Amino acid sequence: MSKNISPPDYPRTALEELDERSREIFRTIVDSYFETGEPLGSRTLSRQLTLSASPATIRNVMSDLESLGLIYAPHTSAGRLPTDIGLRFFVDSFMEIGNLAKHERTMIEAKVQAASDSQTMENILTEASQMLSGLSRSAGMVITTKNDMRLKHIEFIRLEPTRALVVIVGENSSVENRVIALPAGITTSALIEASNYINAKIAGRTIAEAQAELSRLHNMARMELDSLAQKLVDQGIAVWAGTGKADAGQLIISGHANLLENLTAADDLDRLRNLFGELESKENFLKLLELTEEGEGVRIFIGSENKLFSMSGSSVIVAPYRDQEQRVIGAIGIIGPTRLNYARIIPMVDHTANVISKILR
Repeated sequence: MSKNISPPDYPRTALEELDERSREIFRTIVDSYFETGEPLGSRTLSRQLTLSASPATIRNVMSDLESLGLIYAPHTSAGRLPTDIGLRFFVDSFMEIGNLAKHERTMIEAKVQAASDSQTMENILTEASQMLSGLSRSAGMVITTKNDMRLKHIEFIRLEPTRALVVIVGENSSVENRVIALPAGITTSALIEASNYINAKIAGRTIAEAQAELSRLHNMARMELDSLAQKLVDQGIAVWAGTGKADAGQLIISGHANLLENLTAADDLDRLRNLFGELESKENFLKLLELTEEGEGVRIFIGSENKLFSMSGSSVIVAPYRDQEQRVIGAIGIIGPTRLNYARIIPMVDHTANVISKILR
């Protein structure tokens, strides 16, 4: 499994600057944070270390770790918590990611396969998202594009002189409606001409394939269509491509209630409110899909380094799934607090994405 993660922001020399004692103290602070979410003080820390060290020595090491940006004190005279940079450093340098247990792999494969036998792709993804939510005790997340839908028919229906309804029908009987602006002076015959031309070229193609084919025929089309009908063809391409559209894909979130677990302070509630607000922005999750496409395997975005959900301080673990041409057509993963069980969730997300890709192939 590939642990492909976004570039770290921690100091490049941090690893070299940590001796064995510093590493153990840092690891213990992070482990405590994952377990309790509470700051860890020097006296408590001294009782948990395998290496002998006085509270004064521990405080000196903690001061060094703080200067590196790996830990911080949330309150005066409090213990220390890992920063987002520290968590990234921990995931990159310390955490060992194992394989899923055989029974977990089998269960994931069985659930996704069962959904694929009798349900639509959206339902398959919803089932997979719910499954990840239950296994991780976080919110499951699926990001989909419309590029995997195979097209059957398009029709332009005039609503008024300057606007038309575009009806896009897929081979799976799904129907999408978009309202577009009409070129000035468009005639009914031009609407019909544009529909007939597009339908002759798109049948059985995915949205991406249809877009590419219509673009290839763009110059030739000018020989076959009048200028107004050509403008409609161009608008049809834009509608499918999603350019300038906020609904070029969709976001499926399962297990919102899991995000409400273990809330211990007003800060947690503020974080959750911010997260729900950020999830409302489709621009954010489509950008997240673009980031997911940049590399193979699992992508990890921790806290403030995740520019898309920076206000809520949440972590996202996500992996792409691909069609039979190996094109990324969506992503699946989880979103939750930074105090996630990364070692367990990363292989879980990776395997689920691989199972979905296998079904699509």
